[in-house]
Amino acid sequence: MKKYNVGIVGATGMVGQRFALLLAEHPWFEVKALAASPRSAGKTYSEAVGNRWAMTVPMPEKMKDMMVYDAVADIDTITSMVDFVFCAVDMKKDEIRALEEEYAKHECPVVSNNSAHRFTPDVPMVIPEINAEHINIIEAQRKRLGTKRGFVAVKSNCSLQSYVPAIFPLSDMGVENVLVCTYQAISGAGKTFERWPEMVDNVIPFISGEEEKSEQEPLKIWGHIEGDKIVNATNPKFTAQCLRVPVSDGHMAAVFVSFKKAPEKSEILKAWREFKGKPQLLGLPSAPKQFLNYFEEDNMPQTKLNRNLENGMAVSIGRLREDTQYDYKFVCLSHNTLRGAAGGAVLLAELLCAEGYID
Repeated sequence: MKKYNVGIVGATGMVGQRFALLLAEHPWFEVKALAASPRSAGKTYSEAVGNRWAMTVPMPEKMKDMMVYDAVADIDTITSMVDFVFCAVDMKKDEIRALEEEYAKHECPVVSNNSAHRFTPDVPMVIPEINAEHINIIEAQRKRLGTKRGFVAVKSNCSLQSYVPAIFPLSDMGVENVLVCTYQAISGAGKTFERWPEMVDNVIPFISGEEEKSEQEPLKIWGHIEGDKIVNATNPKFTAQCLRVPVSDGHMAAVFVSFKKAPEKSEILKAWREFKGKPQLLGLPSAPKQFLNYFEEDNMPQTKLNRNLENGMAVSIGRLREDTQYDYKFVCLSHNTLRGAAGGAVLLAELLCAEGYID
């Protein structure tokens, strides 16, 4: 695979920092440009981040002295330096939509961690193991934008990536209704305990916009391409409650599922064990070898023990059992800034490169 020059737009935030770590030694991608807000522009990456470095390992040496560009004002310069960009900016949604499309119109593909374009009908929202075929909508998007190679592709909400991967392999068994309660780490809000002391010994039963995303985004993932748009599925039906819990990293979900006709427990376990997606078949660098991992122990998976499974790119599942109101219930866990955010976007970029969408 050829080497690609890439940029990180929104490099100083928590997800941008995670991108920096993941890309520092990536076999396909080499970071050539870092961009952020005007207040960071003109500074070195080390100066721009200052004491806000939130990762548990140091900033990559090769990036410390890279100059940070203005994500908006320096778009011409940035796009001349790279083959595509990762985007993780902290702006208003309409501003993000405009910015990402501007990069695309500069013939620079955008792989976005942001939510702004998730419901744009011709923008693929992809969990690579599940709906890789949705990237085929890119040609329709290019026609709308008037571009030859520029486009926007996005990953889904971070909390979905704990439980949607566990439900999807059961689709052929007739999944009808899903109730999910998510228990989400503070890094999902871009925070650490040092910067959010109110979260110590606390649970907040509300995360703005999260329940709507948890109920609606799976239907786009389950959807299909029809003409120049992705048409959402109408089933399964999802309902969700989302809580912020005092955990640094790792989103857990308690899931309840009903079927048209309940399968045997052994059928569900077999579906999880044998499930592979396009990243596994293609052998993409960031793909976990075993995507879904079931734990037999009653007290597993645990956030602290299992969130980093397969470099944080695998999903952990446990406690599958029959339920008195739904057919089955179980718990899921994924690392929210790896599988859920930056890592999921890097895997999506690898898929796009492998499939020829970033030439």
